[in-house]
Amino acid sequence: MGFFDLFRKKQDASADKEQAPGRQEELDAGLEKTKTGLFSKLARAVAGRSTIDASVLDDLEEVLISSDVGVETTVKIIRRIEERVARDKYMNASELQSILREEVSALMEEAHGSSEHFGLDATEGEPYVVMVVGVNGAGKTTTIGKLAAQLTKAGRKVWIGAADTFRAAAIDQLQVWADRAGATMIRQQMGSDPASVAFDTLTSAKANGADVVLIDTAGRLHNKVNLMNELTKIRNVMSKVIPGAPHEVMLVLDGSTGQNAFEQARQFTQATQVTSLAITKLDGTAKGGVVIGISDQFHIPVRYIGIGEGIDQLRIFDRHEFVHALFGDAKN
Repeated sequence: MGFFDLFRKKQDASADKEQAPGRQEELDAGLEKTKTGLFSKLARAVAGRSTIDASVLDDLEEVLISSDVGVETTVKIIRRIEERVARDKYMNASELQSILREEVSALMEEAHGSSEHFGLDATEGEPYVVMVVGVNGAGKTTTIGKLAAQLTKAGRKVWIGAADTFRAAAIDQLQVWADRAGATMIRQQMGSDPASVAFDTLTSAKANGADVVLIDTAGRLHNKVNLMNELTKIRNVMSKVIPGAPHEVMLVLDGSTGQNAFEQARQFTQATQVTSLAITKLDGTAKGGVVIGISDQFHIPVRYIGIGEGIDQLRIFDRHEFVHALFGDAKN
């Protein structure tokens, strides 16, 4: 049983479009600030130029870096365009948008590969367990709540474990979301052992025939060794209750933080085995380029993006729709 199977039998892009004709338009609107920022900079870079030469590429490099695509990914994109220019001898500067779209699309295809669902499959008849990690303020609790709501709407029994026991506010906020979503939440007192909460959650979920378990975790990064030890302990305890758990470790990143999101990804991928990403708050920022850079640099699939406050605005990530939202209908 793959994770997407928990959503009305794999909620792929074509099915989504049939159910919600305005899906692409909503995504376009959500990424409008990023698109506007990118193309206003791009327009200035090619103004008055007739060919794609070294000067244009230098300006394009600056555009991409300032759009939070990241230095490593930007260098890779520029190198690919340089190779195309050398091969084709002459390329009009007005074609740059289309060329950039093609290279970004190819890069994201390589980063995501052919993965269709979350990393491991759960044993039939046992809950699918997702451990959610990320710094405080990244939108972790909200993401868990929205995901739980979508799953319960799809007819799935969802258990939530409040294993971020260091903040009373986090537990209370998660309870509000669990109640709204119609999910069952397992909690203990503030300061309790997070691994104990995870143990109780999985035990209850298994006994009650739950389909999915979402485990919240603390987001402190001031001591990476303590964080690593804590996450490892939670993982070990869960695997004793349900062999193979957690089946997924989802890192939630705040897209509006730009380059800080890269650093968070580095820290958490060193602390634990992250297998998927959810990138939030893309609707209020011009820093949506982080999705491109993080996909490329970490080769961890982006599974969800947040483009608004609504429950349905936590979206299953579709790289084709994302590239379309940024670059429009330029030919692939």
